[in-house]
Amino acid sequence: MTRFKTIDDLGDIAGKRALVRVDINVPVKDGLVTDKTRIERVAPTITELSSRCAKVILLAHFGRPKGEVVPDMSLKPIVPAIEEVLDHHVLFAGDCIGDVAAAAIADMSDGDILLLENTRFHKGEEKNEPVFAKALAANGDLYVNDAFSAAHRAHASTEALAHLLPSCAGRTMQAELEALEKGLGNPAHPLVAIVGGAKVSTKIDLLQNLVKRVDALVIGGGMANTFLAAQGKDVARSLCEHDLADTARTIMAEAAKAGCTVVLPVDAVVAREFKANAENEVVDVDNVPSDAMILDAGPASVEAINQWIAKAATLVWNGPLGAFELEPFDAATVAAAKAAAKRTEEGALISVAGGGDTVAALNHAGVADDFTYVSTAGGAFLEWMEGKPLPGVEALKA
Repeated sequence: MTRFKTIDDLGDIAGKRALVRVDINVPVKDGLVTDKTRIERVAPTITELSSRCAKVILLAHFGRPKGEVVPDMSLKPIVPAIEEVLDHHVLFAGDCIGDVAAAAIADMSDGDILLLENTRFHKGEEKNEPVFAKALAANGDLYVNDAFSAAHRAHASTEALAHLLPSCAGRTMQAELEALEKGLGNPAHPLVAIVGGAKVSTKIDLLQNLVKRVDALVIGGGMANTFLAAQGKDVARSLCEHDLADTARTIMAEAAKAGCTVVLPVDAVVAREFKANAENEVVDVDNVPSDAMILDAGPASVEAINQWIAKAATLVWNGPLGAFELEPFDAATVAAAKAAAKRTEEGALISVAGGGDTVAALNHAGVADDFTYVSTAGGAFLEWMEGKPLPGVEALKA
C-alpha cells in the first residue's frame, strides 16, 4: 500500500494551528441538523488534536454557493450540532481567510476548536486557485484532511493546501483508506463485487474496472435488465437501457477474457405496478410477462449470490439488487446483505460497501454496523471503485 502520513507522524503539536478539512455538509431543516452522522465521523480526529493541545481550525463547505456569499449556506447554524457531538465549545469565524479568520485564530487558546465559514463562499475554492490556497495556509502550521468524501475533487482546501503545509490524513480518512486497500488495493481472494442500482450508464467505468480485478461480479437492480436484454431476453416493461446492449456485451466479453464470472439474475420478482406491496410473482428471466416489470431478483438468484458470498474472502458492494425502497422488492438486497454481515461477523469475510443507496439499503437491512467498513462517501467511493486516482488522497502520499 502507498504510504500515507497520519496524525501519528505529526510529533508534538501543542500550540500549533491545525487546519482540519472536514465534511460536515449535513442535512439541515428549519435551522436544525437532522442527521449528525458526518459530524460523528470526524469527531475522533478533532477530539484527538484538541486533547493534544493543538488549536483546531475546521475547514468545510456547505451546499453549492458557487463562490458567492449565500447566508442560507452559512456553517454557523451547524455549530450547536458540532458542540453536541464533541461535548466541547466551538468558536466560529465569519470568513475562512483574511482578517476575520486571522483575528479569530489569534484569540484561540491551545485545545480550542474554531469553525471557519464555508470555503465555497470564495470562487478560488472550487477552482483550486493557488492564491486562495495560500490565504488558507496562512491560517495554519499543519494540515489534516479528514474529508475522504470530498477527496475526488481537486479543490483548494482538499488538494492545493496539502502541498503548502506539513500534511496528513485524519483518523476517518485513514480508516477509509485502510479499508479500501483491503477491498480492492490488495484484497484477499476470492474477491466478489456486487454492483446494483438503476442504470448501467452511470457505472460503465466501474464495471470495466471491476471485471479485470474481481473473481465474480454480481450485477443486480435495474442495470441487470440491460444485461439480460443484451443476452436477447425480453425484459418487457422493466427499466432497461436498450441502447447500451453493445456496452453490456463488451463488458461480459471482457469479463470472460479476464476469468471473471458475471452473475446475473436467473429468476425475478415481477409486478404490473411500481408501488409498495404491488401484486407480484416470481418468474424465470426467460419468461417475463409482456405487461410486467422486474422489481427484484428472485429466490434462485439470491441463492446463487449467497453461494458466491459464502466463497468470498473479500466483498465490495455498491448499489441495491432491487427496488429496495418498496416492500417486498427489498427481499434480495436484505437477504444478501444479511448473508454478508453474518460471514463478516464470523471473521470469514472482509466486506466494504459504499455509495448513497448502498448505505441506505444496508441500514434498511439492519446490517450496516456489521460490515467491515461502510463508506459514506458517495462520489469519492465510486471513483475509487472505478480505479481513478483521487486528488485529495494523492496529495497526502508520503
